[in-house]
Parts: sequence; C-alpha cells; structure tokens
Amino acid sequence: MTGASDSQLWLVRHGETQWSAAGRHTSRTDLPLTDDGRGAATALGERLGGLTFDQVLASPRLRTRTTAELAGLGDRATLDPDLVEWDYGQDEGLTSAQIRAERPGWSVWREGPRGGETAEQVAARADRVIARVRAAGGRTIAFSHGHFCRVLGARWIDLAVEEGAHLRLDTAAVSVLGWERETPALLRWNDTGVLPR
Repeated sequence: MTGASDSQLWLVRHGETQWSAAGRHTSRTDLPLTDDGRGAATALGERLGGLTFDQVLASPRLRTRTTAELAGLGDRATLDPDLVEWDYGQDEGLTSAQIRAERPGWSVWREGPRGGETAEQVAARADRVIARVRAAGGRTIAFSHGHFCRVLGARWIDLAVEEGAHLRLDTAAVSVLGWERETPALLRWNDTGVLPR
C-alpha cells in the first residue's frame, strides 16, 4: 500500500511509571515502568497479536522502548527522536496542581510549560512524524507518550495542538489514526480493550 489515504498510524502510549501514576509531568526524566506498567505492556502484546505493521517506531525513552519490547515489537522498532514527550522545561516532575498553585488556571494546552517546548515546536515534530507515516503508506505503529500522542491525534485531523486537550489518553492505550475516504479521521481512541483484527 502506498499513498496518504492508505496509511494508518497506530499510537501506543507507554505503560505506567511512578510519575505517570502520580500525575507528574514527565518528558526528559527517563523512568522505568512500574510492575503494573510492565503487566499492561505485556498484555499489549496479546492485544496486538496477529496484527502486522509495515513499520514500528518508538521514542528513545526507556519507558517507551520497554513498552515496545514487552509488546513483542521492540526488535523491529526504529527509535525516532521526534516521538519524545513534550519538553516540560521547568515544569518537569511537577503535577498540574503544583503548577497551578503558582500559576492559577494553568494548562499545558493553553500556556505551555515554563522554559519548555512551545506548541509550535511540538506541532512541527508531530507534523514530521505524520508526513513520514503518510509517505510510507501501510500500517505504522508508534510507541510514544501521553501529551505527544494527543498532539499527533489533533494534528492528524488538521486541528491545532490545543485541541489535543479533548483527547484523553490512558497509559498503555492504543489509538488508531486513519481515513474516512480522503479525510483524515480518528478510527479508534484510548482503547484499552480488545482490538479489531
């Protein structure tokens, strides 16, 4: 299969870490998966079993690489630095409540992180990933991070980064980006159950 409308991007958010469980913003900090995170990543392998992918991509972070490995696709994964999480700058390791104590009403989607990436910079990375997936055609699976996957979902359907706020995403969830005829569409989002074959 070749061509944009023949392409699909399957997104997998990494399994749980101590910081994701606590709601702490995690970008550059390279944390391992918790036992629950490892269990969910292993279960991903069962959920994805029987599906074929033309390309496998992963963020270089430990939590995404481990998720890909436990899901049975680590040996095929090409590490893509464009798939790393939104760089939270000085907000790294903080919860939203901690940030809002100093900056009331703060949202990464509206104000962005202090000293981190801007929405425009994150959009540029997402757009590069999308362009490569569409140019390759076929089915790509990418192991990435919560906020960045939400940005990818928004950008796939031609929305601004800020619209990713509407796309809740749990750890170890699978989402599928594809097409409705020639229109980019979200085919499945935040799926933690049985996947279609």
